[in-house]
Amino acid sequence: MASGLPSVMRKVVVKSLSVNFREAIEVTTCALPKLKAQEVLIKNRFVGINASDINFTAGRYDPTQKPPFDAGFEAVGEIVATGDRVPSNLLGKSVAHLSNGAFSEYQAVSSERLFPIKSLKPVYLPCLVSGLTAKLALQSSAYLKAGETVLVTAAAGGTGQFAVQLAKLAGCHVIGTCSTNEKVDFLKRIGCDHAINISKEDLKHVLRTTYPKGIDVVYESVGGETYETCVNILANKGRLIVIGYISGYQDPMGVGNLKFARAAAALPVKLLTKSACVHGFFLFHYADQWKDAFLQLSDLLENGQLISTIDLGKSVNGEGFKGIDAIADAVDYLYSKKSIGKIVVDLEAPGSSKL
Repeated sequence: MASGLPSVMRKVVVKSLSVNFREAIEVTTCALPKLKAQEVLIKNRFVGINASDINFTAGRYDPTQKPPFDAGFEAVGEIVATGDRVPSNLLGKSVAHLSNGAFSEYQAVSSERLFPIKSLKPVYLPCLVSGLTAKLALQSSAYLKAGETVLVTAAAGGTGQFAVQLAKLAGCHVIGTCSTNEKVDFLKRIGCDHAINISKEDLKHVLRTTYPKGIDVVYESVGGETYETCVNILANKGRLIVIGYISGYQDPMGVGNLKFARAAAALPVKLLTKSACVHGFFLFHYADQWKDAFLQLSDLLENGQLISTIDLGKSVNGEGFKGIDAIADAVDYLYSKKSIGKIVVDLEAPGSSKL
C-alpha cells in the first residue's frame, strides 16, 4: 500500500434485505482493499444518492446476492494508488466512476471503468447515474424530433433535470411535474416550458385541457397513478419511457403490490389504438455506452449548455450531508420529496483534513 494512506477505511454494508435503508445497512471498518494489477485505489470524495438505493438494499436487482454486500453506485474522487499495470502518472487525477460499493471512503476500481474529469467537483457526479439514464434512455427509446411535446415526471430530481434540458436541446416543448413552488421556479430556470405543481394542480386535467392532441414522449419515473395518466395522455405514435417507479420502491412487495399494476391488462388496447409504445430502460444494460455518453454530458456541462444541480442537504442540515454516517440521512431526505437536483454526500467528515 502506498505511503501516507490509512490502513483501514469505513464503508456502508447491507447486512439484511429491506426497503428500509437505515435498517438494512451498517457502517463498518475494514482494511483498505488490495489492488489487482489493472485496478486503482480511489479516495471517494462525493457520492450520489439514488431512489433505487433501497431497491438494492431490498435485493431486487440481484435476488441471488445475499448479505453482507457493499452499497452505493457512484462517486467522484481522487486516485491515490495504482496497480502494477496502471500508469503511475494517474496518481492524483480526479475521476468519476460508476461501481457497486461506492458508499466507501476508499474503493478499488478497474482502470477501464474510470471517467476522467477536469477537477474534483461534485457537479460531475449527477452526470453518472442520473445524467446517463436521461441521455441514454432518450437516445435509445425517445427518437426525439424538434417541435415534439415531452413530459418529464419528477422533473426537479436528479435525472429529471437532465431529461428536461436534453429535450430542450433537441428543440422540444418540455413539460415537467414537481411538488412545490420552489421546484416550479427551478424548472423554469433550467428551461422547462410548462412546470406543473401536482400538489396544487390536477395533472390529468392540466394535460387534457392544455395538450388535447396528447404528449409525444413521456420520461416517467414515478409509477402508480402518474404512470396511468401518462399512458392515457400519449399522442398517436407516442413513446413512454419507464426509467423507474419510485412510488412503489418503499413497498416491501414492490410495484406488484400497487393497485395500478392491475391496469396492465388494458395496456395492449391503449397502445394499439394509438400506435404508441412503452419502453423500459435500465441503465446497467447499457454499460458499453457509459463512457462516451458521460464525456458528451461533461462537454455540455463545461460548455455551459447543461446545468448540473446538486443538493448537499444544507436546507435540512446547515453543514450539509458530510461523512459516511450521513448517507442514511441523505436517503431519507430523498424520500421526503424536498430535494432539488441530485443529492450528494461529501465524504470528507467535519473536521477531517482536506484532500
